[in-house]
Amino acid sequence: MLTALTGIGLSSAAGLNAYIPLLLVGLIARFTDLLPLGDSWTWLEHPITLIVLTVLLVVEFLADKFPAVDSVNDIIQTVVRPSSGGIVFGAGASSVELSEITGAASGAATGDGFSWGPVIAGVVIALGFHLVKSLGRLAANSMSAGCAAPFVSFFEDVVSFLTSIVAILLPVLILVVFPALVVAGVWLVRRSRRSRAERREAVDPGAPA
Repeated sequence: MLTALTGIGLSSAAGLNAYIPLLLVGLIARFTDLLPLGDSWTWLEHPITLIVLTVLLVVEFLADKFPAVDSVNDIIQTVVRPSSGGIVFGAGASSVELSEITGAASGAATGDGFSWGPVIAGVVIALGFHLVKSLGRLAANSMSAGCAAPFVSFFEDVVSFLTSIVAILLPVLILVVFPALVVAGVWLVRRSRRSRAERREAVDPGAPA
């Protein structure tokens, strides 16, 4: 149960920033005993992996702070963030027997303990949060002429970092954090739609909302 919550939290964080949860999982697994990884996922704590993830995180951090560039980055991240979500959910789930999460009779586990169930769940969760983030970013940029981009991006990075830490250290709190993120995402989508309707109304008062 706790590892399922860890996976949910990490994949949610990956939907906001692909590399923060990946890097945290690798660092914590390498330097502590808080998150022992299964054999299929030990590559995450390899020094070369950690260096590559650090470089990618820096690139992502900078690219996401500039209007227009952040939109291009979001298009690229449509593949990267869900992939990251699948990896971190699978890695988090590997810290115990996967049958506790996917069910021993699911038939999804391979001989080396790897299971596609957690990976697929992580992809879906991260993709959902990525799409909401992208819509929210477009709305924020259009309302502020791009001025809000660095502030919104930094807030997203902070949320991704804190969610990842909570998922690893206090996974039970994901029972609160995850619904809160979902509610925030729903509000953001509605606000984005309302903003577009208001802009259309301003340009063409006779246009349907």
